[in-house]
Amino acid sequence: METQHLFDTNVQQVKYLVLREVIRRAYEGGLENAYTIPRTIAPGPKPDMRCCVHKERAVLMDRVNLAMGGNKHNPNVVEVLYEACDECPTSGMLVTSACRGCLLHACKDVCPKDAITIENHHAVIDKTKCIECGKCSKACPYSAIIAQQRPCIKSCKVKAISINDEDKAVIDNDKCIACGACIYRCPFGAISDKSLVLDIIKMLKESEDNTRYKVYAVVAPAIVSQCRFGRITQVVTAIRKLGFYKVVEAALGADITLYHEAKEWKEKGLLTTSCCPSFVKFVEKQYPTLAKHISSSVSPMIYAARLIKHADPDAKVVFIGPCASKKMEYTLEKTGGMIDSVMSFEELQAFVDARGIDTTQCEDTEMDNASYYGRIFAMSGGVAQGVAAVAEQMGIEGVKPCVMNGIDECRSKLALLKAGKAVENFFEGMSCEGGCVNGPLCITHSPRNVVDVEKYGNEAREKTIDKAVEMYERTVGDNTHAEG
Repeated sequence: METQHLFDTNVQQVKYLVLREVIRRAYEGGLENAYTIPRTIAPGPKPDMRCCVHKERAVLMDRVNLAMGGNKHNPNVVEVLYEACDECPTSGMLVTSACRGCLLHACKDVCPKDAITIENHHAVIDKTKCIECGKCSKACPYSAIIAQQRPCIKSCKVKAISINDEDKAVIDNDKCIACGACIYRCPFGAISDKSLVLDIIKMLKESEDNTRYKVYAVVAPAIVSQCRFGRITQVVTAIRKLGFYKVVEAALGADITLYHEAKEWKEKGLLTTSCCPSFVKFVEKQYPTLAKHISSSVSPMIYAARLIKHADPDAKVVFIGPCASKKMEYTLEKTGGMIDSVMSFEELQAFVDARGIDTTQCEDTEMDNASYYGRIFAMSGGVAQGVAAVAEQMGIEGVKPCVMNGIDECRSKLALLKAGKAVENFFEGMSCEGGCVNGPLCITHSPRNVVDVEKYGNEAREKTIDKAVEMYERTVGDNTHAEG
């Protein structure tokens, strides 16, 4: 498979090569000598990505460590690759060559700290005085002054990333919401997610071909937007060829989430969603007074896993999706241990290729059929649309949804809610702009992704959530949505 045409970026390509080699060695042998993987990927003598082959291999070794689980003492699923983080310029206000040395001197006049002087007909900024307020940039008639930020800092909407004395990025775990925006936005791939693939491989091997216990895969609906090689039904077959007993749609859990959230809204009259764990963390950390309005429903991932584990208590369940934050969520106490591990779409691609499975040659396997509404959870606005429709079907009136697309919108809308100025009463929050179809661990990020998910939803045989809810109540009971 021509993987260079599969991923959006070269950073993802390098990450894939490391993951694929780690997985291959986990099955075929040689993982005990993992330190040789960098030399396998970067044989030299000339470097492909860095200043020298030695630097290239040092960065690759950091990637190998993350692929094998990362720093066990760091609870965050997002980590900085120390060796890779060294190429970005210092942040701050920067006078570019567009400065004309004009007579207006507007930049100097508006500076509240007298940090700007005019030297040789050119504006000069004293970094020791500059507070980076940006007033000079706005005042310059030539737009010659820019606010220069490191991509990781710019991407982090909760200001969890800073730069230390060694010019390396540092993540404040107390602020981080594990959204993973920095993972996708760092041009050098110096921030990445820990991989759990070795744990999953161990789980699959010890199942002894699903005879000791069965291993299920719960797959996020966003996966349909990632199937650039083969149909979704062929990808399902490929997952089973990896050793999974069965593949279940997380969208089934989404149907159940809709049911519970509609009922809960009727009881409370004001609710925010609980599907996106990064959004939930954002509310808890930055708007703690609003945390009481977060739905007590668990996420679709957990509801789908509950169905499996109530039917098969010995089962192991692995979630496959586009989110870094799911690697955080599954460890939370409120999930009740329903999920045993998490794999990203990027890791799934590496896994399939490491095992020599050609998706395009796989036969078709249908998944459990969720409803249209459950499947469109992957798009921003999908939850709000589903709850409004389900509430109407249940005879519940008065739902006024608000779609918050990305953390910036979440912040502005929640500020209105906190101030008592919001006119809506059901708030859907997604940390990723566009929704899960643009999750940081997607293989590709494209406008086509939304089209694929919408089409997948329309292909659902079930147009209501009734069958999913009936199955859940029969299997699990209708008294568990308040557990989380």
